[in-house]
Amino acid sequence: MAYELGHGTGPLRGVKVVELAGIGPGPHACMLLADLGADVIRVDRPGGGMFSSGRSDLLNRGRPSVALDLKHPEAVATVLDLVAEADVLVEGMRPGTAERMGLGPEDCWARNPRLVVGRMTGWGQDGPWASAAGHDMNYVAVTGALHGLGQDPDRPHFPGNLLGDFGGGSTYLVIGILAALLEARTSGTGQVVDAAIVDGTAHLNAIAWAFAAAGMATGRRAAGLLDGGVPWYDLYETADGEHVSLAALEPQFWAAFVERVGADLPDRDDPANHAAIRAALAARFKERTQAEWAATFDGTDACVTPVVRLADAPHHPHLAARGTFVAPDGVVQPAPAPRFSRTRATLGAPPPLPGEHTREALAAWGVADVDALLASGAATQA
Repeated sequence: MAYELGHGTGPLRGVKVVELAGIGPGPHACMLLADLGADVIRVDRPGGGMFSSGRSDLLNRGRPSVALDLKHPEAVATVLDLVAEADVLVEGMRPGTAERMGLGPEDCWARNPRLVVGRMTGWGQDGPWASAAGHDMNYVAVTGALHGLGQDPDRPHFPGNLLGDFGGGSTYLVIGILAALLEARTSGTGQVVDAAIVDGTAHLNAIAWAFAAAGMATGRRAAGLLDGGVPWYDLYETADGEHVSLAALEPQFWAAFVERVGADLPDRDDPANHAAIRAALAARFKERTQAEWAATFDGTDACVTPVVRLADAPHHPHLAARGTFVAPDGVVQPAPAPRFSRTRATLGAPPPLPGEHTREALAAWGVADVDALLASGAATQA
C-alpha cells in the first residue's frame, strides 16, 4: 500500500511522530496517535522483533514501517534526521539504552529542541528498579491495585494486561505527550515524558485511595462497594451457564431493578439482609437464560447487562449501532476512539510487515539517498 504524509483526518493531523518499535503499551500509544490523525513512522528492527505478528498485529495499524539496524551509525543518523522533522519521539527501551545508542533526549534535542520525548517503561526512568525487567502483572501488583481485584477472598484476579500496560501505561503516555506538545507550542522547548506503568496505575486507582481516605477500605477482597462486596454490584450466572452484570448502585436504579427482576427482596440498606439478597438473586437469575434477562432489562435504568464474549461484542445491538467495531479487509477490530464532531478520526492502513515501507516512508520524510542506506545494510526493505 502506497504511503504518503498527511493522510490522517483526526485532530492530530500534521503532528509527526517517530516510534522506535517496542511491544505492548508503546505500540498501543502510537496506534492511538495514528488513529487521531498523527503521521507516525515506525522504526522496526530488520525482520521485526521477537513478538512481531505481521498483518495480525493490530497495535501497529495506521502507520508505515521502516526497518533500520540501529547498530549501524548510518541508521542512527537516519533516526536523528527523522527526529529533526518530528514533533514527538516515542521509545520504550530500558533507561540508558537510547543514550548508549546516541538517541537519548540530548542527542535528539541537538537536532530539534522542540521535540517531545515520550519514554514508556514499567518502573520509570529512575528508582532502584528502573533497570529491572518486569511485566504488567508485576507493575500492577506493587501499586496496590492487584491485591484487591477479584471476588475470591483467597486469591486476587489479574485483568489480563489491560490495567497496567494499557490503562496505566499507554493511556498516560498519550496524555503526557499531548500535554507536552501543547506546552512546547508556547515555550518552543521540548521535554521528556516519563510514563511509568507503576505511576499511571497508581493514578488510575485514585478512587481506591479516596475510599481509603474515607475509611471505606477494608484491605479484603469482595468486601467493598465496587468489588462484589454488595449483592447489587456483582455478576450472576444464568440458566444457560452465561452471566449478567448487575450494577444498580444508586437507590433509583435499584428500584428500577427490583421492579423488573421478579424476586421478593428485603431492604438492602440493612447489612444483615445482604446474604439473603445475594442468595435470592443467584437463584432468580438461574431461572432464565442470559438472552431472556437481556431482553427484560434492555434499555432500562436497572443497570443490568449481559457479560458478552469477545467474539460476540461487535454484534451487540448498541455497539453495532455506534460502529464501535469495524472490519476492514474482514479483520474485526476496535474503531478509533474517542470521537470528534469536526475532525473525525479515520482508520488508517492495516498493520504493515516490518520494513514494508522503508523506501517510500523515508523518502516521504525527506531522508536523502535511501538507496545508499539500503545498500549499506543500515536499512532493509521488506
